[in-house]
Amino acid sequence: MVPRGRRLGSFRFIETLQAGCVPVLLSNGWQLPFGEVIDWSAAIIDADERLLMQVPEILHSVPPAKIFAMRQQTQMFWDRYLSSVEKIVMTTLEIVHDRIRSHQARDGLIWNSDPGALLVRSPDFADSISQFPFEHFRLDSSRYLSPNSSSSSSSSLTTREGHSDGLVKNFTAVIFTQLPNPTFPNAPIFRLIRNISRSPFVAKILVLWSSKSTQGPPPLNKWPTLPRNILQIKVLPPGSSPNERFQMLPEVETNAILSLNDDSILTTDEIDFAFHVWNMFPDRIVGYPARSHYWNVLKNQWSFSSKWTNDYSMVLTSGAFYHRYYHYLYSETLSPVMLKTVEQSGICEDILMNFLVSHVTKRCPIKLSQRGQIKAVINNPVNR
Repeated sequence: MVPRGRRLGSFRFIETLQAGCVPVLLSNGWQLPFGEVIDWSAAIIDADERLLMQVPEILHSVPPAKIFAMRQQTQMFWDRYLSSVEKIVMTTLEIVHDRIRSHQARDGLIWNSDPGALLVRSPDFADSISQFPFEHFRLDSSRYLSPNSSSSSSSSLTTREGHSDGLVKNFTAVIFTQLPNPTFPNAPIFRLIRNISRSPFVAKILVLWSSKSTQGPPPLNKWPTLPRNILQIKVLPPGSSPNERFQMLPEVETNAILSLNDDSILTTDEIDFAFHVWNMFPDRIVGYPARSHYWNVLKNQWSFSSKWTNDYSMVLTSGAFYHRYYHYLYSETLSPVMLKTVEQSGICEDILMNFLVSHVTKRCPIKLSQRGQIKAVINNPVNR
């Protein structure tokens, strides 16, 4: 129960949201926070404070399923917009932004469903929200085009990305390598490229060459001969940060990205199977090598384990599919402190990407079973 306070509103409203309960408002005429964009009718019960005796009957008439759905919605609103001063300020600024640039204003679907408007900047990433990895955005994309996009531009996007029927038809394989020049034809990266090229779904194979020396990659005629001209080499500056693999890469034109290391071992069948599963869960990381993190009581700190166990908390990006949108979030929204930590350590970018995706989706990654080809490089738990 949230009656009016000394003024029209009450701090009890925020406390109720924080507790995961459905607020029952008893304050006629109260303008709720961010009511311009948030549909509070899906999360609260607005009772008439002049008819208090009818409130018990109203509450008993609400079915349990609806109460559960309303509680979920209250948690979404609380977590995305009201749980901190920073989020309240950012939400206010985003509303002002949408007022000023009304032609770029986000639809109510974005504001009122996960992951929320603070993490979905539609004009910055794509003209159509169907290009985002969230399934409820793709159910009827024609209804939710931004005002500045025409039907023809939307059609071209859908055709290029290849998901007019809800499925992404192609993917880009991004292989990150920091190894010296491969000088023999059976080098692991060459075998990997051959396996990827046999997939009917691959659109491009992009090798990010990040050698610590000034020596460049071998000439193209030394690389595997592929049936299609799909191989592209991008040379990064010597000593580049591992963060470079998760930047917005203009060479990547598909929404599906297969992230790999130069020593990844995957067969063509395993790649195709992972791509098929990812199409069912496009908002998550879907892949093979899994790891877990845990709280080390003896050392009083978080630790990272590569032991083979029956549980996991992350799927490494050395053999996993994910959506291109997470490159945008990684490069544009993460704290510089986090990116600096990865740059200084030279590792852990895969852990940071897992935490980012889980923070956005509130869901775990999906591990797939493999034929026992990926082995733990580190046998003992290590701190990362």
